[in-house]
Amino acid sequence: MRLSPTLTWYFGKHVLFSILAVLALLIGLILIGDTIELLRRAGGKPDATVGIVVQMATSRIPFMTEKVLPFAVLFGSMFSFWKLTGNQELVVTRAAGVSAWQFLLPPILCALILGSIQVAALNPLSSILLQRYETLEARYLQNNVSVMNLSSSGLWLRQGTQDGQAVIYARAVRSQQDDQIDLRNVTIFRFQNSDDFTTRIDAARAVLEPGTWHFYNAWTFTPGQASQFTESMKLPTNLTARKIQDSFASPETMSFWDLKPFINLLERAGFNATRHRIHFHSLLSRPLLLCAMVLIAAAFCLKFSRRRRASLVIGGGVTTGFILYFCTDVISALGVSGGIPPILSAWAPAGISLLLGVSTLLHLEDG
Repeated sequence: MRLSPTLTWYFGKHVLFSILAVLALLIGLILIGDTIELLRRAGGKPDATVGIVVQMATSRIPFMTEKVLPFAVLFGSMFSFWKLTGNQELVVTRAAGVSAWQFLLPPILCALILGSIQVAALNPLSSILLQRYETLEARYLQNNVSVMNLSSSGLWLRQGTQDGQAVIYARAVRSQQDDQIDLRNVTIFRFQNSDDFTTRIDAARAVLEPGTWHFYNAWTFTPGQASQFTESMKLPTNLTARKIQDSFASPETMSFWDLKPFINLLERAGFNATRHRIHFHSLLSRPLLLCAMVLIAAAFCLKFSRRRRASLVIGGGVTTGFILYFCTDVISALGVSGGIPPILSAWAPAGISLLLGVSTLLHLEDG
């Protein structure tokens, strides 16, 4: 029997509303928890007012929506199927000759649509607001003064000095090792009290060594004085190669549409782009993961409809969700550390979840 358009719309709408309701509930709980935690952290910070804390908490909402969306799809689908089963609607539908694979098609389409919306629209919004959150956090809660920006024209660094600020611009990154970074065609702008320009230094090469920048063939320009040439000079710094690497924009603050060009830019500059590559492929696999959540929820509900053990079904669904979340973190960590290929670490959770859901449904429906 073929599923009618009316039933297709009915099942799809029922599952979609349940997913959105669970998602709203989870986001509300997370927002309350984030606000309380930020208020605690801002307790000793006079500049971190309640308004700033509210801005920071609300800026994380799209990011947290991305994080909990798979759980919302799993729990929302379970609730929807449980309700349809309790009302005997799925029982009657299956008795009329409609198989599980047919009435699961509308929820799977809803999951695909939600996954596509997340990747194409929600993720760019999340990256912008999360970057705003990190900026506010660094300014009001961490008092961070070291910022780095990598663009197609070169590398920009900023660091605090004893008398102000220093902005370092390098047109090329020649190499990066564990504790050293070699820059070429470097320009340094030194400021007193953050905004009063004092000195400009042009150097052919700059090497970041432990605790210092070492400049070679440097010209120093000071307003009102003659320029000076020095074959070698040093500038104290609190930056390290590790800090510079970590201060790159985190993958979560990059829009899906900007990730691929940024990965190519990082690799051309000689930096490790594994985290960004894993995040990019994780976003690509997100629609597949959401479809797997629907299949797993349906597998538990079919089991419920036959054995009538609601507590076992609910507990099994929740346990499965958290096991998948834990495995995702472990596999991602293995990918970042180089234990497994990055692409495999990104696609494995979605692939494993999908195979688990399909195999369970095949056993319950056709076995």
